[in-house]
Amino acid sequence: MRLDTPTLLLVTVIVTFMVGTLFLLSWGQDRKARSLAIWGIAHITGAVASGLLSLRGAIPDAVSVGLANTLMIGGYGLIWSGVRAFEGRPLRLGLALSGGALWGVLCLVPEFYASLAARVILASAIAGAFCFAGAYEIWRGRGEPLVSRYPATILLGAYGLVYVVRIPLALLTPLPTDQNLMQSAWLAILCFAGMLFTVAIAFTFMALTKERIERVQRLAADTDPLTGVASRRALVSAAQALLAEPERPVTLLLFDLDHFKSINDAHGHTVGDGVLVGFCCVVRALLPPDALFGRMGGEEFACVLPDRDVEAALRYAALIRGAVARLAVPDLPGLSVSVSIGAAASRAFGRDLDTLLREADAALYRAKRNGRNRVEVSAARRAA
Repeated sequence: MRLDTPTLLLVTVIVTFMVGTLFLLSWGQDRKARSLAIWGIAHITGAVASGLLSLRGAIPDAVSVGLANTLMIGGYGLIWSGVRAFEGRPLRLGLALSGGALWGVLCLVPEFYASLAARVILASAIAGAFCFAGAYEIWRGRGEPLVSRYPATILLGAYGLVYVVRIPLALLTPLPTDQNLMQSAWLAILCFAGMLFTVAIAFTFMALTKERIERVQRLAADTDPLTGVASRRALVSAAQALLAEPERPVTLLLFDLDHFKSINDAHGHTVGDGVLVGFCCVVRALLPPDALFGRMGGEEFACVLPDRDVEAALRYAALIRGAVARLAVPDLPGLSVSVSIGAAASRAFGRDLDTLLREADAALYRAKRNGRNRVEVSAARRAA
């Protein structure tokens, strides 16, 4: 099959321009996603560069060669900057555009411009470096679990490798002359690869953006907006998954801040919110890393301690109760905070979460009836 270079260049211009427009339209719907705007500008720049290259012979070489490749290399730099923006890092636009600027300046040197091999090597080295740098930026952000990170890393790395391979080929194989460049298989293959890369990178970057939006929404649904701890929905889901492992003992603690309505009435809801936040900070600092802790609603919180029997859980509960009782605000000497805690263990009541919640709740209200600021455990009724 013969690849017609002018046709491929025309298709590349159209596809790249459409992809750039798609990125910009997506950015218009979410102005906080700067990466979409930068990727859009990068692809439209690439479309202009491909259009100028396709006019080789019809316009001055300074435009179809010098300016076109300057814009093309700058487009790769912008793709790298867009990746950095996506990862929340500084854009470094100066460095991103320096590759194209270097190419443009060197084209003013007659010896460099007269050597097609030198031009191919420099352009390939810069474009490949930006592709590899983009792949690295995406890879080192893998702490944020987005599935599309892996194909994006592979895609940018593979395209960078395509450019790297051009460097030894430029030295070892005969290159077309400037006169027959538009009929060259080199340019046809590069146009075809570039078109495939453009389509693939558009799907991949859009998938990355979509996955992040979904993850942020999911985290928002799973996080209590005031305290930052798990929401009731998230806590229940995680606790049920834990209870589905029959070999692991589990103890549930329920917390209820004593006289919280009185705190709100006496000091205002702002202070009450501060008490809730402070309570959560204390609890999270004292609980083990594998504990599940979340807000059930109002001033009531719950904690699921895996791999701990009721005795170990009660030690944590006593530690938390004592620490909360010592909470103080110098500007509010009349503010007093305490917590009542109820406990229920899976070994005594089985692995049904509703049952554990009911039993821990009964123990919690017994703690309140017995004077508050204390820990009570639900009595065992049956073996797990």
